[in-house]
Amino acid sequence: MDFFSNLLHLVLLCISVSLIFLIYKQKSTHAKFPPGKKGWPVIGETLEFGMAGKRGTPEMFINDRMSKYSQELFKTSLFCENMAVFCGASGNKFLFSNENKYVISWLPPFFLKVLLPESLENFSPADSIKIRRSVVEFLMPETLQYFIPIMDSMAKKHLETDWSPYKQVKVLPLSMKYTFALACRLFMSITDPNHVTTFADPFALIVDGLTSVPINIPGTNFNRAIKAGKVIHQELLEVIQQRKKELLSETNATVARDFITHTLLALDENGRSVMNDLLISSNIVGLLLAGHDTTSSAITFVLKYLADFPHVYNEVLKEQMEIARSKGPNDLLNWDDIKKMKYSWNVAREAMRLMPPSSGTFREAITDFTYAGFTIPKGWKAHWTPHSTHKNPKYFPNPEKFDPSRFESNGPAPYTFVPFGGGPRICPGREYARLEILVFMHNVVTRFKWEKSVSDEKITCKLSPIPVDGLPIYLKPHNHIY
Repeated sequence: MDFFSNLLHLVLLCISVSLIFLIYKQKSTHAKFPPGKKGWPVIGETLEFGMAGKRGTPEMFINDRMSKYSQELFKTSLFCENMAVFCGASGNKFLFSNENKYVISWLPPFFLKVLLPESLENFSPADSIKIRRSVVEFLMPETLQYFIPIMDSMAKKHLETDWSPYKQVKVLPLSMKYTFALACRLFMSITDPNHVTTFADPFALIVDGLTSVPINIPGTNFNRAIKAGKVIHQELLEVIQQRKKELLSETNATVARDFITHTLLALDENGRSVMNDLLISSNIVGLLLAGHDTTSSAITFVLKYLADFPHVYNEVLKEQMEIARSKGPNDLLNWDDIKKMKYSWNVAREAMRLMPPSSGTFREAITDFTYAGFTIPKGWKAHWTPHSTHKNPKYFPNPEKFDPSRFESNGPAPYTFVPFGGGPRICPGREYARLEILVFMHNVVTRFKWEKSVSDEKITCKLSPIPVDGLPIYLKPHNHIY
């Protein structure tokens, strides 16, 4: 009797499990996934995605699939992951507005392998929050106002040393040199050019590695990038240790008030340090990467478009000369001067609309959810990109035309112009980047006019879009003295 009873229970259990499996299978079968294709096994459409960037037309990967599948959402496979690409202003708004509800920030694992120390490759969401909060708290308005005269004096010195002695220069490498040196000065108080170079050279290897095939064998760009990341972290840890010694041995008044000091002095409610040295180091790597790549790309394309459109250059020059003439001979720019640069900022924004410094970021679904009638399963990755809106005629009429007036009055509709993202994960350095771009614009246009050496220079994209020849220009110094 016990045997048959146990057998009956076993049969019923098997039937129950089978029913549950069939229900789950039916449920998953009826789930309506976004339209699209995943491409090749394992690699998906990663090659097509990368090649579109290499050709300088990353928007084509997005636009082709929006036309073929949906203007709202399509699926693909990138970096060995199922990926839902959210499109248009509504897609941007949805992702930006549902952080920690449906999605969390995500980076491809090979990015983390290069950018983070090995012990932090599986860092927690709590660590991510700490890192972001420290940047937001540091880049407060009072800090940014203190930065402006430093940016101005460094821009003047940079132009005097690296531009004025020459008739022809390449904008991209020089703007990269300036923005990176500025980041080292403001975030770490490093001013020695040789010390700056110890960071800049490995960063060039990191950028090459992050945009290469992630195969970690000796001799590959990816392998060199990993080694470069280790070099940078080791150098940063030494700088942090030295700063700790200074904080212990000196009065606060003599210690540099930069990002390192800010994070070392930040304490939680129990009086303990908010971040350990490795987290601080990782945070600085992110800040330096932005200083090395995205802002220098934005400055480069601002100068490109000013060369392309002399009437726009003349309006920027007029605005900046009014500011210059209001200053004393030794006065540096300040917050009030920045607020007067309205037209110049419209020009910079239009440059970033046409050539976004970033192609967007990624999220990970933390629960099943639906959008536009489609199911996004937990674990899928999501991608937003400025390329679905910035050149979309639905939001920007005649989208290929360079027209700074788009940003007058109320400007573009919400969630259509997104060079810095949006929502809780909006770029915390966006205001820093605005100041950096405007201060450089002020100094370069009041000193020079210029012409492009290559009229139809091709564009390619690494982490940011760049002219393949570095935007060589002929300089024409102004004769006026203000």
